[in-house]
Amino acid sequence: MWVTRPVCAPPAPAMALVSINELPESILLEVFTHIPARQLLLRCRPVCSLWRDLIDLVTLWKRKCLREGFITEEWDQPVADWKIFFFLCSLRRNLLRNPCAEEDMKSWQIDCNGGDEWKVESLPGDHGTDFPDSKVKKYFVTSYEMCLKSQLVDLKAEGYWEELLDTVRPEIVVKDWFAARADCGCTYHIRVQLASADYIVLASFEPPPVTVDQWNSAKWTEVSHTFSDYPPGVRHILFQHGGQDTQFWAGWYGPRVTNSSIVIGPKVTGDPARSPAQPEHTQGRERAARLPSSLHLH
Repeated sequence: MWVTRPVCAPPAPAMALVSINELPESILLEVFTHIPARQLLLRCRPVCSLWRDLIDLVTLWKRKCLREGFITEEWDQPVADWKIFFFLCSLRRNLLRNPCAEEDMKSWQIDCNGGDEWKVESLPGDHGTDFPDSKVKKYFVTSYEMCLKSQLVDLKAEGYWEELLDTVRPEIVVKDWFAARADCGCTYHIRVQLASADYIVLASFEPPPVTVDQWNSAKWTEVSHTFSDYPPGVRHILFQHGGQDTQFWAGWYGPRVTNSSIVIGPKVTGDPARSPAQPEHTQGRERAARLPSSLHLH
């Protein structure tokens, strides 16, 4: 009787270990695109000169901006430093909490609470008008004596490190909205200050109070100011606003305020209409402009 014995296949040759650095640079760039930016700079960049050079490429940071939706494929505005642009876009948000009174007076410091004090009301309110943005549902309203409220923003606590603030000095855009009741005049106040770590004022925006006459249109008005080229050392932003009515009527007839914001964003330089889009590749390697603070992230 014949017995069939299994025939063993010859062992496969062992695969040689391949260093990740032997991958094409285009593959490495694609891998780096998916790594969180802070880990790229803190963990990956110091590994070797190849990784350092790739991580410094304009191409990588532009791809990361595309992946995060900070720009589109049609983007044609010149950017001075794509690495800085990425970080500023990733941090971009309204730094004021509870700007639209959805949480009553939470997060606001009451500095003056005259008359019948601050109150929250729903739009459009008596003798009022709808807000331009339908997502805004409420507002803060003042009384017949001065009412002021404020927030103090700690920029380091919000993720902005010292070298970024002092070297780049990104634009700080402040906005506020106010309106009067149609049947009562009012005076509106706003004050915004950029301050150092020990609260020394380095720059400020404090326009003259705005007085609205009785029997007005009750339309909402936007106030906007951009801080740029301010002195180094900014660590805090004080935002304060409010006012009072001019008829001295009991109740809440003073200015209404809502949808306040402080947003820090990147500067876009040059004339977009005349400047061509920055190419993905150039001859050799084009490095992103060095951000010294990249190596000192927290």
